Amino acid sequence: MILTSYLLKKLSTLSCFGNKNGNFELFPLLLSLSLLLIAIAWYSWINGKNQRQPPLPPGPRGIPLLGNLPALEPELHTCFEALSRTYGPVMRLRLGTKTGIVISSSAAAREVLRDNDLTFANRDVPHLAAAAVASGESDIVFSPYGAGWQMLRKVCVREVLGGATLDAVYDLRRREIRNTVKSLHNRVGSRVNIGEEMFLTALNAITGMLWGVSVEGEERERIGADFRPVVAEAMGILGKPNLSDFFPGLGRFDLQGLKKQLLVLVSRFNRIFDAITDRGLGLDGGGEKKRDFLQVLLKLKNEGDAKNPLTMNHLKVLFMDMVLGGTETTANAIEFAMAEMMNNPEILRKAQQELDTVGEGLDMREKFGIVLKKRVPLIAIPTPRLSNPALYE
Repeated sequence: MILTSYLLKKLSTLSCFGNKNGNFELFPLLLSLSLLLIAIAWYSWINGKNQRQPPLPPGPRGIPLLGNLPALEPELHTCFEALSRTYGPVMRLRLGTKTGIVISSSAAAREVLRDNDLTFANRDVPHLAAAAVASGESDIVFSPYGAGWQMLRKVCVREVLGGATLDAVYDLRRREIRNTVKSLHNRVGSRVNIGEEMFLTALNAITGMLWGVSVEGEERERIGADFRPVVAEAMGILGKPNLSDFFPGLGRFDLQGLKKQLLVLVSRFNRIFDAITDRGLGLDGGGEKKRDFLQVLLKLKNEGDAKNPLTMNHLKVLFMDMVLGGTETTANAIEFAMAEMMNNPEILRKAQQELDTVGEGLDMREKFGIVLKKRVPLIAIPTPRLSNPALYE
């Protein structure tokens, strides 16, 4: 740094001399040299700083500022698999100003996700997710590990998604599946957008389980019509690349306008949620045989403990997590599986044959538990295996 300052001082002295016409012909060259020396000094300082930190896993070299972002391919799983051949199952990637660690082997994943689960329990919160959730402690997806997160997990696993609750809302799920099957049957011979149909089916099934008993009839149809575009637009915004995730310092400026758009949708969601909860609070579902998730959560809220109470904000964020986390992913998985089977007629034939064999003697209209008779149907294997015949066999 002392040498750099000395050279800059000398260069500034030389730049004061021009020709007899007063033109400073050396100034552009001297300015370029000055910027080059500053860049070298900055790189040396960063490199020395990194050497004082604990060593990171190996990884590809990135370019200044952007890191490895330009080298990433659209299909990240194939890109990471190719990189792991060179850098091993645990590698480092520079994502803008952030550092990411990629785990690409079952042994390493087992060590991280099972053996050292508590060490890696917390996760980085995307900029838009932090903006959408007013209180980070209320969200089960991004909440830090602690008493609050354990309370939310207990509510979801034991109460909301427990066997008794799922059995109670079985009729609501069956109703939406039947409506979809009937709709598709009426359009035999015409083109169908499978992704859109599965998205609407998943959304209707989830919202039916959430508030299908509390809100019925025309009011349910009206709320559903208002809710569907909110979810679709929110998924579109959350799926867009956001500069603030790679350069957190830019988050306050909202250069892409995504935060502003998302906050508008959150406001619309809050109004819908308030209308639903007002309807649910007016019902006494304690003695009813049929209950939806809203009634279960409201009952837990009233019976919650003082140390970790379940608040209305918790309910609101849990609803948002369930809807956003269960619609697009389900639709994409079903669409991918059907596309792969259509591209592989032999797999499709075996899947149909397997379903006919397993479902023999069962009333397919009443229960989805066709796996109980024999073994897991071929059509229910993990969808990524369908793209590799060797894995299929």
